[in-house]
Amino acid sequence: MTTPTLDLVWWITAIEVPALAGLFWMIQQVKRDTEQSLEPLRAGLDATSVQLRDALAAFKLEVAKTYASQDALREVEQRLTAHLLRIETKLDGKMVADGGVR
Repeated sequence: MTTPTLDLVWWITAIEVPALAGLFWMIQQVKRDTEQSLEPLRAGLDATSVQLRDALAAFKLEVAKTYASQDALREVEQRLTAHLLRIETKLDGKMVADGGVR
């Protein structure tokens, strides 16, 4: 009965441990190579992200400077309408004072 146990221990020591160590080493190499190849992509993505964020901020600023808000447009329309109504009233009064339509 000592022979199968000795054979099992020999198998584990001579074959399995070096095989597992080799697999572990290969996995570490693949992981390192993958991380090295992804680093330039990460850097490019970070740079692009910063550029897009800056472009979006500049666009928001341009929109805020260029376009009027709905409330501001409504206020200008009300002021223009009131002013035109005053002009119309003055013209109607002048026409009545002059004696009607010429």
